[in-house]
Amino acid sequence: MTREKIQEHSTDQNPKYHMPEDLKKKKENLPLYSERSTRGLTETSHSRGEGQALGKTTELPTTKLTEKHQGTKTLSKKFREMNWPLDIHPLNKSLVKDNRWKKTDTTQEKRRSFLQEFCKKYGGTSHPQSHLFHMVSRIYVEDKHKILYCEVPKAGCSNWKRILMVLNGLAPSAYNISHDAVHYGKHLKKLDSFDLKGIYTRLNTYTKAVFVRDPMERLVSAFRDKFEHPNSYYHPVFGKAIIKKYRPNACEEALNNGSGVKFKEFIHYLLDSHRPVGMDIHWEKVGKLCYPCLINYDFVGKFETLEEDANYFLQLIGAPKELKFPNFKDRHSSDERTNAQVVKQYLKDLTRTERQLIYDFYYLDYLMFNYTTPFL
Repeated sequence: MTREKIQEHSTDQNPKYHMPEDLKKKKENLPLYSERSTRGLTETSHSRGEGQALGKTTELPTTKLTEKHQGTKTLSKKFREMNWPLDIHPLNKSLVKDNRWKKTDTTQEKRRSFLQEFCKKYGGTSHPQSHLFHMVSRIYVEDKHKILYCEVPKAGCSNWKRILMVLNGLAPSAYNISHDAVHYGKHLKKLDSFDLKGIYTRLNTYTKAVFVRDPMERLVSAFRDKFEHPNSYYHPVFGKAIIKKYRPNACEEALNNGSGVKFKEFIHYLLDSHRPVGMDIHWEKVGKLCYPCLINYDFVGKFETLEEDANYFLQLIGAPKELKFPNFKDRHSSDERTNAQVVKQYLKDLTRTERQLIYDFYYLDYLMFNYTTPFL
């Protein structure tokens, strides 16, 4: 799959899209999922807690491990026969009675069609048999309403988890659930906690949703959240390593506590093929978090239209009428939300080459979800 072929598809779908001249000349292939990206069952990351390891596997007692994989041999044949990507099902709109969602529905169908067409042309025929548990490790399960939600950090995931907790009957309202309860309470089930049969059944019968965000905005939002405020995990684990490698003549205090990482230093870390500390889910590509060209999502929401998309989705799945998606900022509520203008302020400190390399890094996320190329 070449950039030129991808560009042809994107230009047809999005007339605003513009490919820089220097990229047009490149002939390199861009696999949607490289061997390295799907080797998650054995890879580890330094992230934990909020920044959970992308490929981290928690050591389980032997009995639990045996139970988790019970029936694997008998199901392996059935799993090998599964069609990848998963079959595409039309959205069930029988529970939507209000005409006010007509415009939202039209937008949703366009997004689904665009992603499906893109993946059909460029997603390849990868069969993820040995990587299934890693592939679904970011997907949350709500059995009552038959929902699968793939978590993309910095794209409304905290409030989505609140909604899932309410739907699960774990809380009466999304507005009185704390940040710590959402992220550290372990109240919600993930798809990789089920056996193969449980995963197979849910992937093929539940409504699968993913919510995404403009990659540059998501990146800047993650940096502001993790490095511009006190943080007992990201500063000592990521901050210290970043400052040590990318700040010449760093003072002893910065080396010891990891606070005060500059955006430019963070970008040097992001783009370094020999990073001093691993990747983190808050700035990992959506393609490596949710595998949208292997798991055909029924609903593609966007942070830019979050409330509208989320409330339409709640209608689709038959949520209680009084349940509405919360619109509050989860943390640092006094800070301005990260938007296009805020992003420009951060990007101005980078060279044009650095800005281009960030775009290259998130290239597939931009294309798969039809985001306009940023001004570089």
